[in-house]
Amino acid sequence: MIDRPSIDEYFIEIASVVAKRSTCIRNRVGAVIVRDKRIISTGYNGAPSNMQHCLDIGCIRQQQNIESGTRHEKCRAVHAEQNAIIQAALHGVVTEGATLYCTHQPCILCAKMIINAKIKRVVYVTPYPDNDAIDFFKDSGVEVVQMSSFLQTP
Repeated sequence: MIDRPSIDEYFIEIASVVAKRSTCIRNRVGAVIVRDKRIISTGYNGAPSNMQHCLDIGCIRQQQNIESGTRHEKCRAVHAEQNAIIQAALHGVVTEGATLYCTHQPCILCAKMIINAKIKRVVYVTPYPDNDAIDFFKDSGVEVVQMSSFLQTP
């Protein structure tokens, strides 16, 4: 019998491939937004367009020993979830009712964007030290699923 992945496993694996484009030194993150079992947008973490990437100039968060999950404003990168939502907006693609698959749990900043983009479900693999994001999702009615059994490849 063929070992066929579930829909969630399928799109999480695609998010893992997207993460390979990341230019972040600390965490390579990929996100895929899906509606009706179709990919509508993808994103990975990296510097804003036309700016140097951390791979090229180093990571200020690493240089200043900033703990993961804190001082988001010091990060040079646009997060994968943010980039996926931005790409959808740039191309006029509606995210309402979609599912966001992400290699890592969204931070509080991304959670707010996801909620306002009317994404109804978030599936992720790697936890993040930011319980406030999970609380925001619960308070807003966004379903959250952690796929702890999935082995991440990037």
